[in-house]
Amino acid sequence: MALRNRVTPFGEIVAVPGRGLMTGNRGVLHDAQQRIVRDCQVRRWIACQLEFRGRRRELMQPGRWTELFFLDEAAALAAGHRPCAECRHADYVRFRNAWQRAFPDADGWSADAVDRQLHHDRRLGPWRKRTFCSRISELPAGSVIALDNQAWLVEPESLLEWSPGGYLQRRPRPLDGDVTVLTPRSLVAVVRAGYEPMLHPTARL
Repeated sequence: MALRNRVTPFGEIVAVPGRGLMTGNRGVLHDAQQRIVRDCQVRRWIACQLEFRGRRRELMQPGRWTELFFLDEAAALAAGHRPCAECRHADYVRFRNAWQRAFPDADGWSADAVDRQLHHDRRLGPWRKRTFCSRISELPAGSVIALDNQAWLVEPESLLEWSPGGYLQRRPRPLDGDVTVLTPRSLVAVVRAGYEPMLHPTARL
């Protein structure tokens, strides 16, 4: 039976087969019976490589951080995670540089300050995702929006329907109109400033 450790762009943690392309950490979310009992334990939500320096973990061990999984980085960003500074150092540097371009008035770079901002932007409270409304014409490719109760990846000229196993149907991107944005506001700004999230191969089919 699949463990409940897969994260959707809506911020839900669900039990579905497969792991996607990325794992992530937001603290210890499970109990001794491997049941998810909280949506986070810390502000530092990171997205990691599936493999790094041969390290191996048994999933959902008592007292250890809960291994979460995402289809790809666009889904991880939509859920409110940022690149890990250790296993994805080059991506972390790209993210830091894009953040500084997006927020040039910030007082220097501080991962703690970034995590505080992200924690505000991604949730209203436990299990309550914060979204915002935007003109679709103003969104950069790599953002994720909600339409018809589904999550859609924004591409330059199209929208791709997210699913746990990959992107499904493609539809034309509307030229304008208001949409609900699932990717936190500050992360949309970072993507707009040039950070390109890693996408699942099905996004290129």
